[in-house]
Amino acid sequence: MAGPAEHIQAAQETDQQKAIVIGAGFTGLAAALALASLGWRVKLIERDGAPPEGGPDAAFAGWSRHGVAQMRHSHVFLSRLTNLLRDHYPGLLADMRAAGCRILDFRDGLPPGLLADYVPVPEDEDLSFVSSRRVTLELVLRRHVAAMAGMEILQGCRVTGLLFDPQATVCSVTGVEVEGGAGAQQFHASLIIDAAGRGSRSLAWLEKAGVKVDEETAPAGIVYFTRHYRLRPGLQEPPRTDHPTVGDLFYLKFGVFRADNGWFSMTLAVPQIEAELGEAIRHPEMFDRVCALLPGVAPWTDASRSQAMSQVFTMGGLRSHWRYFMRDGKPAALNYFVIGDGAVCSNPLYGRGCSAGFLQAHLLAGICAKSANPFERALLFDTMMRSEIRPFYDLMVKEDAQSIRRASAERNGDYQPGLRARLTKYFLEDGIRPASRGDIKVMRALMRGFHMLENPALALQDPEIFWRIGRYMLRGRKRNAPLIGLPIGPDRSAMMERLGLHGARARGIMEHSA
Repeated sequence: MAGPAEHIQAAQETDQQKAIVIGAGFTGLAAALALASLGWRVKLIERDGAPPEGGPDAAFAGWSRHGVAQMRHSHVFLSRLTNLLRDHYPGLLADMRAAGCRILDFRDGLPPGLLADYVPVPEDEDLSFVSSRRVTLELVLRRHVAAMAGMEILQGCRVTGLLFDPQATVCSVTGVEVEGGAGAQQFHASLIIDAAGRGSRSLAWLEKAGVKVDEETAPAGIVYFTRHYRLRPGLQEPPRTDHPTVGDLFYLKFGVFRADNGWFSMTLAVPQIEAELGEAIRHPEMFDRVCALLPGVAPWTDASRSQAMSQVFTMGGLRSHWRYFMRDGKPAALNYFVIGDGAVCSNPLYGRGCSAGFLQAHLLAGICAKSANPFERALLFDTMMRSEIRPFYDLMVKEDAQSIRRASAERNGDYQPGLRARLTKYFLEDGIRPASRGDIKVMRALMRGFHMLENPALALQDPEIFWRIGRYMLRGRKRNAPLIGLPIGPDRSAMMERLGLHGARARGIMEHSA
Protein backbone atom coordinates (compact mmCIF):
# COMPACT_ATOMS: atom_id res chain seq x y z
CA MET A 1 0.00 0.00 0.00
CA ALA A 2 2.77 2.39 -0.97
CA GLY A 3 1.77 6.05 -0.86
CA PRO A 4 1.61 8.23 -3.97
CA ALA A 5 4.53 10.37 -2.83
CA GLU A 6 6.65 7.75 -1.09
CA HIS A 7 9.44 7.68 -3.67
CA ILE A 8 9.47 11.33 -4.73
CA GLN A 9 12.96 12.77 -4.97
CA ALA A 10 13.99 16.08 -3.43
CA ALA A 11 13.12 19.19 -5.40
CA GLN A 12 15.76 21.85 -5.94
CA GLU A 13 15.91 24.20 -2.95
CA THR A 14 14.17 27.53 -3.29
CA ASP A 15 13.39 30.43 -0.97
CA GLN A 16 10.03 28.78 -0.42
CA GLN A 17 11.60 25.77 1.29
CA LYS A 18 11.31 27.07 4.84
CA ALA A 19 9.16 25.12 7.28
CA ILE A 20 8.04 25.44 10.88
CA VAL A 21 7.19 22.26 12.78
CA ILE A 22 5.18 22.58 16.00
CA GLY A 23 6.14 19.88 18.48
CA ALA A 24 9.32 17.80 18.71
CA GLY A 25 7.66 14.54 19.65
CA PHE A 26 8.05 11.47 17.49
CA THR A 27 5.84 12.75 14.65
CA GLY A 28 7.27 16.27 14.70
CA LEU A 29 10.80 14.92 14.60
CA ALA A 30 9.79 12.69 11.69
CA ALA A 31 8.47 15.72 9.79
CA ALA A 32 11.67 17.65 10.45
CA LEU A 33 13.74 14.64 9.36
CA ALA A 34 11.81 14.16 6.12
CA LEU A 35 11.87 17.83 5.14
CA ALA A 36 15.54 18.37 5.99
CA SER A 37 16.41 15.26 3.98
CA LEU A 38 14.81 17.01 0.99
CA GLY A 39 16.80 20.22 1.51
CA TRP A 40 14.30 22.29 3.52
CA ARG A 41 15.32 24.66 6.30
CA VAL A 42 13.32 23.69 9.37
CA LYS A 43 12.52 25.50 12.60
CA LEU A 44 11.33 22.95 15.18
CA ILE A 45 9.48 24.45 18.16
CA GLU A 46 9.13 22.38 21.34
CA ARG A 47 7.64 23.39 24.69
CA ASP A 48 9.32 20.69 26.83
CA GLY A 49 12.96 20.71 27.89
CA ALA A 50 15.84 19.07 26.07
CA PRO A 51 16.82 15.47 26.82
CA PRO A 52 19.53 14.97 29.46
CA GLU A 53 23.07 14.01 28.61
CA GLY A 54 23.83 10.32 28.47
CA GLY A 55 22.24 7.26 26.94
CA PRO A 56 18.76 5.72 26.86
CA ASP A 57 18.65 4.83 30.55
CA ALA A 58 19.48 8.41 31.56
CA ALA A 59 16.73 9.67 29.27
CA PHE A 60 14.23 7.16 30.62
CA ALA A 61 14.96 8.28 34.18
CA GLY A 62 15.26 12.01 33.66
CA TRP A 63 13.65 13.29 30.46
CA SER A 64 10.49 15.18 31.39
CA ARG A 65 7.93 15.07 28.58
CA HIS A 66 4.71 16.60 29.90
CA GLY A 67 3.44 16.97 26.36
CA VAL A 68 3.70 13.22 25.64
CA ALA A 69 1.50 11.32 28.08
CA GLN A 70 2.32 7.98 26.44
CA MET A 71 6.12 8.48 26.54
CA ARG A 72 6.73 5.70 29.07
CA HIS A 73 4.02 3.31 27.98
CA SER A 74 4.62 0.27 25.81
CA HIS A 75 5.01 0.87 22.09
CA VAL A 76 5.03 -1.17 18.91
CA PHE A 77 7.03 0.20 15.98
CA LEU A 78 5.45 -1.50 13.00
CA SER A 79 7.00 -2.85 9.83
CA ARG A 80 5.73 0.10 7.79
CA LEU A 81 7.86 2.42 9.92
CA THR A 82 10.81 0.02 9.95
CA ASN A 83 10.74 -0.28 6.15
CA LEU A 84 10.69 3.51 5.77
CA LEU A 85 13.77 3.74 7.97
CA ARG A 86 15.51 0.97 6.03
CA ASP A 87 14.71 2.39 2.60
CA HIS A 88 14.94 6.16 3.17
CA TYR A 89 16.79 6.86 6.43
CA PRO A 90 19.43 4.11 6.82
CA GLY A 91 21.72 6.37 8.84
CA LEU A 92 19.01 6.89 11.43
CA LEU A 93 18.33 3.16 11.57
CA ALA A 94 22.04 2.56 12.14
CA ASP A 95 21.96 5.07 15.02
CA MET A 96 19.03 3.21 16.54
CA ARG A 97 20.85 -0.10 16.38
CA ALA A 98 23.93 1.48 17.96
CA ALA A 99 21.75 2.68 20.86
CA GLY A 100 20.56 -0.88 21.53
CA CYS A 101 17.32 -0.96 19.54
CA ARG A 102 16.57 -4.37 18.09
CA ILE A 103 15.12 -5.45 14.76
CA LEU A 104 12.81 -8.42 15.28
CA ASP A 105 12.20 -10.65 12.26
CA PHE A 106 8.94 -12.21 11.14
CA ARG A 107 10.10 -15.52 12.58
CA ASP A 108 10.55 -13.95 16.03
CA GLY A 109 6.77 -13.65 16.36
CA LEU A 110 5.80 -17.08 15.09
CA PRO A 111 4.09 -19.57 17.44
CA PRO A 112 6.07 -22.77 18.08
CA GLY A 113 3.91 -24.81 15.68
CA LEU A 114 4.76 -22.58 12.72
CA LEU A 115 8.34 -21.95 13.76
CA ALA A 116 9.26 -25.65 13.61
CA ASP A 117 8.74 -25.85 9.82
CA TYR A 118 9.31 -22.21 8.91
CA VAL A 119 11.02 -21.52 5.58
CA PRO A 120 11.74 -17.81 4.92
CA VAL A 121 10.56 -16.15 1.71
CA PRO A 122 11.78 -12.76 0.40
CA GLU A 123 8.63 -10.86 1.40
CA ASP A 124 9.22 -11.79 5.04
CA GLU A 125 11.97 -9.17 5.09
CA ASP A 126 9.24 -6.52 4.95
CA LEU A 127 7.70 -7.90 8.16
CA SER A 128 10.64 -7.06 10.42
CA PHE A 129 10.08 -4.35 13.02
CA VAL A 130 11.95 -2.21 15.53
CA SER A 131 11.78 -3.24 19.18
CA SER A 132 12.57 -0.46 21.65
CA ARG A 133 11.36 1.77 24.43
CA ARG A 134 9.66 4.90 23.10
CA VAL A 135 12.12 7.03 25.07
CA THR A 136 15.12 5.37 23.41
CA LEU A 137 13.77 5.76 19.89
CA GLU A 138 12.78 9.38 20.44
CA LEU A 139 16.16 10.22 21.98
CA VAL A 140 18.04 8.79 18.98
CA LEU A 141 15.69 10.49 16.51
CA ARG A 142 16.03 13.80 18.35
CA ARG A 143 19.83 13.76 18.28
CA HIS A 144 19.93 12.65 14.66
CA VAL A 145 17.59 15.46 13.58
CA ALA A 146 19.42 18.08 15.65
CA ALA A 147 22.64 17.32 13.74
CA MET A 148 21.07 17.80 10.29
CA ALA A 149 21.93 20.77 8.09
CA GLY A 150 19.37 23.55 8.05
CA MET A 151 17.82 22.47 11.37
CA GLU A 152 17.03 24.82 14.26
CA ILE A 153 15.35 23.60 17.45
CA LEU A 154 13.72 26.14 19.77
CA GLN A 155 13.50 24.50 23.18
CA GLY A 156 11.15 25.49 25.99
CA CYS A 157 9.03 27.59 23.63
CA ARG A 158 5.26 27.45 23.25
CA VAL A 159 3.30 28.25 20.12
CA THR A 160 0.39 30.47 21.15
CA GLY A 161 -1.28 31.08 17.80
CA LEU A 162 -1.11 31.13 14.03
CA LEU A 163 -0.39 34.05 11.72
CA PHE A 164 -2.65 34.49 8.69
CA ASP A 165 -2.40 36.34 5.39
CA PRO A 166 -4.95 39.18 5.71
CA GLN A 167 -5.09 39.64 1.93
CA ALA A 168 -5.91 36.02 1.08
CA THR A 169 -9.43 35.10 -0.02
CA VAL A 170 -8.94 31.60 1.42
CA CYS A 171 -7.63 31.10 4.96
CA SER A 172 -3.85 30.96 4.54
CA VAL A 173 -1.34 30.45 7.35
CA THR A 174 1.95 32.32 7.11
CA GLY A 175 3.59 31.67 10.46
CA VAL A 176 3.28 31.25 14.22
CA GLU A 177 3.35 33.29 17.41
CA VAL A 178 5.71 31.93 20.06
CA GLU A 179 6.34 32.61 23.75
CA GLY A 180 9.38 31.54 25.75
CA GLY A 181 13.10 31.75 25.30
CA ALA A 182 13.63 35.29 23.97
CA GLY A 183 10.07 36.31 24.85
CA ALA A 184 7.17 36.80 22.46
CA GLN A 185 8.20 36.32 18.84
CA GLN A 186 6.73 35.73 15.41
CA PHE A 187 8.15 33.37 12.82
CA HIS A 188 7.14 33.05 9.18
CA ALA A 189 7.50 30.14 6.75
CA SER A 190 5.91 28.80 3.59
CA LEU A 191 4.91 25.56 5.33
CA ILE A 192 3.56 25.10 8.87
CA ILE A 193 3.23 21.56 10.24
CA ASP A 194 1.34 21.04 13.50
CA ALA A 195 2.63 17.88 15.19
CA ALA A 196 1.64 18.90 18.72
CA GLY A 197 -0.23 15.63 19.29
CA ARG A 198 -3.37 15.25 21.39
CA GLY A 199 -2.76 18.69 22.85
CA SER A 200 -2.83 20.44 19.48
CA ARG A 201 -4.66 23.79 19.56
CA SER A 202 -5.35 23.64 15.83
CA LEU A 203 -9.14 23.61 16.12
CA ALA A 204 -9.20 26.64 18.42
CA TRP A 205 -6.66 28.57 16.34
CA LEU A 206 -8.57 27.99 13.12
CA GLU A 207 -11.91 28.78 14.75
CA LYS A 208 -10.47 32.12 15.89
CA ALA A 209 -9.82 32.81 12.21
CA GLY A 210 -13.41 31.92 11.36
CA VAL A 211 -12.75 28.36 10.19
CA LYS A 212 -14.59 25.46 11.81
CA VAL A 213 -13.12 21.97 11.53
CA ASP A 214 -15.54 19.06 11.80
CA GLU A 215 -14.58 16.20 14.05
CA GLU A 216 -15.90 12.70 14.70
CA THR A 217 -15.07 10.93 17.93
CA ALA A 218 -15.55 7.54 19.54
CA PRO A 219 -14.69 6.14 22.98
CA ALA A 220 -11.70 3.85 23.40
CA GLY A 221 -13.29 2.52 26.58
CA ILE A 222 -10.03 1.42 28.15
CA VAL A 223 -7.40 2.42 30.73
CA TYR A 224 -3.73 1.49 30.37
CA PHE A 225 -1.22 0.45 33.02
CA THR A 226 2.44 -0.10 32.11
CA ARG A 227 5.46 -1.17 34.11
CA HIS A 228 9.02 -1.56 32.87
CA TYR A 229 11.43 -4.37 33.76
CA ARG A 230 15.01 -5.32 32.99
CA LEU A 231 16.47 -8.80 32.67
CA ARG A 232 18.92 -9.63 35.40
CA PRO A 233 22.60 -9.81 34.37
CA GLY A 234 23.41 -12.97 32.43
CA LEU A 235 19.77 -14.02 31.96
CA GLN A 236 17.89 -14.32 28.69
CA GLU A 237 14.28 -13.75 27.69
CA PRO A 238 12.00 -16.73 28.37
CA PRO A 239 11.69 -19.13 25.42
CA ARG A 240 8.47 -18.99 23.38
CA THR A 241 5.82 -21.48 24.46
CA ASP A 242 2.19 -22.21 23.59
CA HIS A 243 1.20 -19.71 26.28
CA PRO A 244 0.84 -16.35 24.47
CA THR A 245 2.49 -13.21 25.81
CA VAL A 246 -0.33 -11.10 24.31
CA GLY A 247 -4.00 -11.80 24.94
CA ASP A 248 -7.53 -10.57 25.55
CA LEU A 249 -9.59 -11.92 28.45
CA PHE A 250 -12.36 -9.37 27.70
CA TYR A 251 -12.13 -7.94 31.23
CA LEU A 252 -8.35 -7.55 30.82
CA LYS A 253 -5.97 -7.21 27.87
CA PHE A 254 -2.28 -7.83 28.35
CA GLY A 255 0.99 -7.79 26.44
CA VAL A 256 4.73 -8.16 26.88
CA PHE A 257 6.75 -5.71 24.78
CA ARG A 258 10.40 -6.53 24.19
CA ALA A 259 12.61 -3.45 24.12
CA ASP A 260 16.23 -2.32 24.02
CA ASN A 261 19.25 -3.05 26.19
CA GLY A 262 17.67 -5.91 28.14
CA TRP A 263 14.51 -3.95 28.98
CA PHE A 264 10.93 -4.95 28.36
CA SER A 265 7.58 -3.56 29.44
CA MET A 266 4.34 -5.11 30.51
CA THR A 267 1.01 -3.44 29.79
CA LEU A 268 -2.31 -4.34 31.37
CA ALA A 269 -5.35 -2.66 29.82
CA VAL A 270 -8.64 -2.63 31.68
CA PRO A 271 -12.09 -1.58 30.40
CA GLN A 272 -13.26 1.66 31.97
CA ILE A 273 -16.19 -0.12 33.60
CA GLU A 274 -13.75 -2.33 35.55
CA ALA A 275 -12.95 0.50 37.95
CA GLU A 276 -12.22 -1.79 40.91
CA LEU A 277 -9.71 -3.88 38.99
CA GLY A 278 -8.14 -0.77 37.49
CA GLU A 279 -7.70 0.84 40.89
CA ALA A 280 -5.96 -2.29 42.13
CA ILE A 281 -3.57 -2.53 39.18
CA ARG A 282 -2.29 0.99 39.84
CA HIS A 283 -0.34 -0.46 42.76
CA PRO A 284 2.96 -2.20 41.84
CA GLU A 285 2.39 -5.22 44.07
CA MET A 286 -1.06 -5.84 42.61
CA PHE A 287 0.23 -5.26 39.08
CA ASP A 288 2.82 -7.99 39.59
CA ARG A 289 0.25 -10.32 41.16
CA VAL A 290 -1.90 -10.04 38.02
CA CYS A 291 1.14 -10.77 35.85
CA ALA A 292 1.91 -13.86 37.90
CA LEU A 293 -1.57 -15.22 37.14
CA LEU A 294 -1.06 -15.00 33.35
CA PRO A 295 0.85 -18.12 32.16
CA GLY A 296 2.49 -16.42 29.18
CA VAL A 297 3.59 -13.41 31.23
CA ALA A 298 4.66 -14.93 34.55
CA PRO A 299 8.08 -16.18 33.31
CA TRP A 300 8.94 -12.64 32.21
CA THR A 301 8.06 -10.78 35.39
CA ASP A 302 9.33 -13.48 37.77
CA ALA A 303 11.67 -11.70 40.17
CA SER A 304 14.35 -14.35 39.66
CA ARG A 305 14.57 -13.42 35.97
CA SER A 306 13.88 -9.68 35.85
CA GLN A 307 13.84 -6.61 38.03
CA ALA A 308 11.09 -3.98 38.05
CA MET A 309 12.57 -0.68 36.88
CA SER A 310 9.63 1.71 37.14
CA GLN A 311 6.43 2.60 38.85
CA VAL A 312 3.11 1.70 37.22
CA PHE A 313 2.32 4.36 34.62
CA THR A 314 -1.37 5.04 33.98
CA MET A 315 -3.12 6.51 30.94
CA GLY A 316 -6.87 6.97 30.67
CA GLY A 317 -9.52 9.30 29.29
CA LEU A 318 -8.81 8.04 25.79
CA ARG A 319 -11.00 8.75 22.77
CA SER A 320 -10.48 8.23 19.07
CA HIS A 321 -11.00 11.17 16.74
CA TRP A 322 -10.77 12.05 13.07
CA ARG A 323 -10.60 15.73 12.15
CA TYR A 324 -11.65 16.94 8.70
CA PHE A 325 -9.19 19.58 7.52
CA MET A 326 -10.59 19.14 4.02
CA ARG A 327 -14.33 19.23 3.25
CA ASP A 328 -15.91 18.99 -0.20
CA GLY A 329 -12.54 19.56 -1.84
CA LYS A 330 -11.89 22.75 0.16
CA PRO A 331 -9.01 22.92 2.68
CA ALA A 332 -9.63 24.46 6.10
CA ALA A 333 -6.40 26.43 5.68
CA LEU A 334 -3.59 26.59 3.16
CA ASN A 335 0.06 25.98 4.02
CA TYR A 336 -0.98 24.42 7.36
CA PHE A 337 -0.99 20.66 7.94
CA VAL A 338 -1.94 18.87 11.13
CA ILE A 339 -0.38 15.41 11.38
CA GLY A 340 -0.21 12.68 14.00
CA ASP A 341 -2.58 12.59 16.95
CA GLY A 342 -3.72 16.15 16.34
CA ALA A 343 -5.37 15.01 13.11
CA VAL A 344 -6.30 11.42 13.80
CA CYS A 345 -6.05 9.63 17.12
CA SER A 346 -6.96 6.04 17.97
CA ASN A 347 -6.73 3.59 20.81
CA PRO A 348 -3.00 3.00 21.59
CA LEU A 349 -3.87 -0.68 22.03
CA TYR A 350 -3.26 -1.24 18.31
CA GLY A 351 0.23 0.25 18.36
CA ARG A 352 -0.19 2.34 15.23
CA GLY A 353 0.33 5.88 16.55
CA CYS A 354 4.07 6.33 15.99
CA SER A 355 4.11 4.41 12.73
CA ALA A 356 1.13 6.35 11.34
CA GLY A 357 2.60 9.68 12.40
CA PHE A 358 5.97 8.91 10.84
CA LEU A 359 4.26 7.78 7.63
CA GLN A 360 2.19 10.97 7.42
CA ALA A 361 5.31 13.08 7.93
CA HIS A 362 7.28 11.23 5.28
CA LEU A 363 4.52 11.34 2.68
CA LEU A 364 3.72 15.00 3.38
CA ALA A 365 7.35 15.93 2.74
CA GLY A 366 7.16 14.07 -0.57
CA ILE A 367 3.97 15.88 -1.51
CA CYS A 368 5.56 19.25 -0.79
CA ALA A 369 8.56 18.28 -2.91
CA LYS A 370 6.26 17.33 -5.78
CA SER A 371 4.11 20.46 -5.78
CA ALA A 372 4.49 24.06 -4.62
CA ASN A 373 0.78 24.75 -5.17
CA PRO A 374 -0.93 25.09 -1.76
CA PHE A 375 -4.27 23.75 -3.05
CA GLU A 376 -2.68 20.74 -4.70
CA ARG A 377 -0.65 19.98 -1.58
CA ALA A 378 -3.81 20.02 0.56
CA LEU A 379 -5.68 17.80 -1.87
CA LEU A 380 -2.84 15.27 -2.16
CA PHE A 381 -2.41 15.14 1.60
CA ASP A 382 -6.12 14.54 2.17
CA THR A 383 -6.12 11.81 -0.50
CA MET A 384 -3.16 10.17 1.23
CA MET A 385 -4.84 10.30 4.63
CA ARG A 386 -8.00 8.67 3.30
CA SER A 387 -6.12 5.88 1.51
CA GLU A 388 -3.26 5.22 3.94
CA ILE A 389 -4.74 5.95 7.37
CA ARG A 390 -8.55 5.86 7.23
CA PRO A 391 -8.97 2.08 6.73
CA PHE A 392 -7.03 1.42 9.93
CA TYR A 393 -8.92 4.10 11.85
CA ASP A 394 -12.30 2.66 10.87
CA LEU A 395 -11.26 -0.85 11.85
CA MET A 396 -9.90 0.27 15.23
CA VAL A 397 -13.05 2.23 16.10
CA LYS A 398 -15.17 -0.79 15.19
CA GLU A 399 -13.05 -3.12 17.31
CA ASP A 400 -13.20 -0.70 20.25
CA ALA A 401 -17.00 -0.72 20.10
CA GLN A 402 -17.01 -4.51 20.11
CA SER A 403 -14.60 -4.62 23.04
CA ILE A 404 -16.75 -2.23 25.06
CA ARG A 405 -19.78 -4.48 24.51
CA ARG A 406 -17.84 -7.64 25.39
CA ALA A 407 -16.40 -6.08 28.54
CA SER A 408 -19.87 -5.10 29.70
CA ALA A 409 -21.16 -8.61 29.01
CA GLU A 410 -18.23 -10.17 30.86
CA ARG A 411 -18.88 -7.98 33.89
CA ASN A 412 -22.68 -8.32 33.98
CA GLY A 413 -22.91 -11.95 32.96
CA ASP A 414 -26.27 -11.40 31.25
CA TYR A 415 -25.19 -11.03 27.64
CA GLN A 416 -27.26 -12.91 25.06
CA PRO A 417 -25.43 -12.63 21.72
CA GLY A 418 -27.43 -12.46 18.53
CA LEU A 419 -26.85 -14.62 15.47
CA ARG A 420 -24.35 -12.23 13.91
CA ALA A 421 -22.32 -12.00 17.11
CA ARG A 422 -22.27 -15.80 17.46
CA LEU A 423 -21.14 -16.25 13.85
CA THR A 424 -18.40 -13.65 14.28
CA LYS A 425 -17.18 -15.35 17.44
CA TYR A 426 -17.19 -18.72 15.65
CA PHE A 427 -15.25 -17.32 12.69
CA LEU A 428 -12.63 -15.79 14.97
CA GLU A 429 -12.18 -18.61 17.45
CA ASP A 430 -12.66 -21.63 15.17
CA GLY A 431 -11.30 -20.14 11.96
CA ILE A 432 -8.86 -17.25 12.16
CA ARG A 433 -7.20 -18.25 15.44
CA PRO A 434 -6.26 -21.85 14.53
CA ALA A 435 -5.50 -20.91 10.90
CA SER A 436 -3.09 -18.14 11.94
CA ARG A 437 -1.27 -20.62 14.20
CA GLY A 438 -1.23 -23.47 11.70
CA ASP A 439 -0.95 -21.91 8.23
CA ILE A 440 2.02 -19.68 7.47
CA LYS A 441 0.27 -18.03 4.50
CA VAL A 442 -2.62 -16.96 6.71
CA MET A 443 -0.20 -15.60 9.29
CA ARG A 444 1.70 -13.61 6.65
CA ALA A 445 -1.50 -12.13 5.22
CA LEU A 446 -2.82 -11.07 8.63
CA MET A 447 0.53 -9.59 9.64
CA ARG A 448 0.71 -7.47 6.49
CA GLY A 449 -2.53 -5.79 7.53
CA PHE A 450 -1.47 -5.45 11.17
CA HIS A 451 1.83 -3.83 10.20
CA MET A 452 0.14 -1.29 7.89
CA LEU A 453 1.73 -2.71 4.74
CA GLU A 454 -1.69 -2.99 3.12
CA ASN A 455 -5.36 -2.36 3.81
CA PRO A 456 -6.28 -4.57 6.79
CA ALA A 457 -9.42 -5.80 4.99
CA LEU A 458 -7.48 -7.30 2.07
CA ALA A 459 -6.45 -10.52 3.80
CA LEU A 460 -10.03 -11.72 4.32
CA GLN A 461 -10.98 -10.57 0.81
CA ASP A 462 -8.36 -12.85 -0.72
CA PRO A 463 -10.20 -16.04 -1.88
CA GLU A 464 -7.19 -18.24 -1.07
CA ILE A 465 -6.81 -16.90 2.46
CA PHE A 466 -10.54 -17.12 3.09
CA TRP A 467 -10.53 -20.73 1.83
CA ARG A 468 -7.59 -21.63 4.07
CA ILE A 469 -9.39 -20.20 7.11
CA GLY A 470 -12.58 -22.03 6.14
CA ARG A 471 -10.69 -25.30 5.96
CA TYR A 472 -9.75 -24.95 9.62
CA MET A 473 -13.35 -24.21 10.52
CA LEU A 474 -14.44 -27.44 8.85
CA ARG A 475 -11.82 -29.44 10.77
CA GLY A 476 -13.73 -28.85 13.98
CA ARG A 477 -12.64 -27.77 17.43
CA LYS A 478 -11.32 -31.18 18.46
CA ARG A 479 -8.77 -31.34 15.63
CA ASN A 480 -7.94 -27.68 16.08
CA ALA A 481 -7.41 -27.98 19.83
CA PRO A 482 -3.57 -27.96 19.64
CA LEU A 483 -3.76 -24.76 17.53
CA ILE A 484 -6.41 -23.00 19.56
CA GLY A 485 -3.92 -23.13 22.38
CA LEU A 486 -3.90 -23.29 26.13
CA PRO A 487 -5.93 -20.98 28.39
CA ILE A 488 -4.32 -17.54 28.43
CA GLY A 489 -5.42 -16.68 31.95
CA PRO A 490 -8.17 -17.01 34.56
CA ASP A 491 -11.71 -15.88 33.86
CA ARG A 492 -12.96 -12.72 35.50
CA SER A 493 -14.49 -14.29 38.60
CA ALA A 494 -11.37 -16.37 39.26
CA MET A 495 -9.07 -13.37 38.80
CA MET A 496 -11.13 -11.19 41.12
CA GLU A 497 -11.28 -13.94 43.69
CA ARG A 498 -7.53 -14.57 43.64
CA LEU A 499 -6.85 -10.85 43.95
CA GLY A 500 -9.37 -10.49 46.75
CA LEU A 501 -11.37 -7.89 44.87
CA HIS A 502 -14.95 -8.30 46.06
CA GLY A 503 -17.04 -5.52 47.57
CA ALA A 504 -16.08 -4.22 51.00
CA ARG A 505 -13.23 -6.68 51.21
CA ALA A 506 -11.67 -5.20 48.07
CA ARG A 507 -12.06 -1.66 49.37
CA GLY A 508 -10.32 -2.64 52.58
CA ILE A 509 -7.41 -4.15 50.65
CA MET A 510 -6.97 -1.04 48.55
CA GLU A 511 -7.17 1.28 51.56
CA HIS A 512 -4.44 -0.81 53.17
CA SER A 513 -2.33 -0.73 49.98
CA ALA A 514 -2.67 3.02 49.67
